[in-house]
Amino acid sequence: MDNLDEFDIQILKQLELDGRMPYSAIATALGVSNTMVHQRISRLTEQGILTGIKPVLDEKQLGYDWGAFTGLTLEKDYDSSRIIEELKKIPEVTECYYITGTYTLYLKIMAKDHAHMRQVLYGKIDNIPGIAKTDSIIELGCAFKRNIIL
Repeated sequence: MDNLDEFDIQILKQLELDGRMPYSAIATALGVSNTMVHQRISRLTEQGILTGIKPVLDEKQLGYDWGAFTGLTLEKDYDSSRIIEELKKIPEVTECYYITGTYTLYLKIMAKDHAHMRQVLYGKIDNIPGIAKTDSIIELGCAFKRNIIL
């Protein structure tokens, strides 16, 4: 946050409302020039603060009614890079985190139904060499999901 000024924060807040908002609309809302908005967004992108404008998909509307959070215990923690590369090949794995505690990795998995979830867990994830154990918790719905508040 040290390298962000108030204009940067306001631009990011506008993009949070609508990532497809034209630069001209942002400029008008903030009372600045289109050029300034363009330059600021370019700088935020170069700095890695703004990593892209992507659609936010509602998995439930797309037929993915089952979500699970799954902890992975690995046979060898140093093997995590190879295992992560294998997990990236499974489209139902939507998030993967390094964590401390009982597990090495923690995943978010989306599936269409319980049979699909079982197939992802037992047919795909459990077949990756180096995974010793999985432990899943089924999610019952998302209360809220957001970016960090600026």
